[in-house]
Amino acid sequence: MRRRTLVTGASGFVGRQTLGPLVAAGVEVHAVGRRRPPNQLADIHWHDVDLLDQAARRALIRSVRPQVVLHLAWETRHDLFWTAPSNRNWAAATLDLLREASEAGAERFVGIGTCVEYADGATACDENASPLAPLTLYGICKDACRRAAQEFTATQCMSFAWARLFLLYGPGEGLGRLLPSVARQLLSGETAPITSGLAVRDFMDVRDAGAALVALTLSDVCGAVNVASGRATSVREVVETLARLAQCPELVRIGALPDRDEPARLVASVTRLCDEVGYRHVRPLETGLLQLLDYWRSQMPGKPLQTATMQ
Repeated sequence: MRRRTLVTGASGFVGRQTLGPLVAAGVEVHAVGRRRPPNQLADIHWHDVDLLDQAARRALIRSVRPQVVLHLAWETRHDLFWTAPSNRNWAAATLDLLREASEAGAERFVGIGTCVEYADGATACDENASPLAPLTLYGICKDACRRAAQEFTATQCMSFAWARLFLLYGPGEGLGRLLPSVARQLLSGETAPITSGLAVRDFMDVRDAGAALVALTLSDVCGAVNVASGRATSVREVVETLARLAQCPELVRIGALPDRDEPARLVASVTRLCDEVGYRHVRPLETGLLQLLDYWRSQMPGKPLQTATMQ
């Protein structure tokens, strides 16, 4: 029997990467997104619904009656999402979606969290041991939503998991974000100014993250699970690798931009993802960055610059 799975935020940067793996797993996929992809997969049922509209949200659940919900929809506009008042609206809408899904008979709900729920300073962010201390409205609302959802599902016949995403990159990422911006500058022969690049992050290709989310969704693992590579890499190292692959390292300007007030280190422990969920396929960072350059070159006609060949 194919399990009816509702995916919200299905046309977003992360959401679209979950659809193929779900279809491949034989799931009956119902997708909600702001816009349908131009080359959408067959066998996906699309729903045009504003999830912040209570009546529309409830009508969707009563129509689909999902057995599983993978909920990715949230405020994601670049730089705005950290402090956007709509974070509160999304937290409320998420909890209402959860309640409606439970009443409609859903068996599992997987929500999407963030690495910035963790307190600054941990060597490796561990779901069971590291303290939580979000500092932005985005992180605070995500953490509060998880807490409320976990309390609610504890009294229902429903399992609940919370995927904490770390630093994702890959095809379709917003132009204003670091790696797309640097990649396009390099491919255009322009200088690429960055900060000191000393911040250490956990970078993961969004396609791997999408597959990991599907593995988590189809599992019976409950609670918070980091979705990340588990590798510590400085921002400077990532940018310099990108420039080397684009064969123009001289275009990078380290320290040309002021450092931001942000955590010095955000790196995940991936023990739960690997050992409990069973997901271990994370492509090497250099491979992902090479593919990132190829993607942006395809979006920039007339740019013949070739990347270095992988050995």
